[in-house]
Amino acid sequence: MQVFNVQGMTCGHCVRAVTQAVVDQDPGATVEVDLAAGEVKVQSQLPRPQVAQLIIEEGYVVVE
Repeated sequence: MQVFNVQGMTCGHCVRAVTQAVVDQDPGATVEVDLAAGEVKVQSQLPRPQVAQLIIEEGYVVVE
């Protein structure tokens, strides 16, 4: 399970955008978003840098 601290997520649209971005690249991925904590948990075969880049491409900031 990869855990990312993500800034800029505020609503259900944000959750769907991040989830869809990952699932589009790895249909078997599991994505859990906690808006209050600003946290995205991803279970995926994709490498961590690729998942981070997908989140960034949706317009959010990944804090390492």
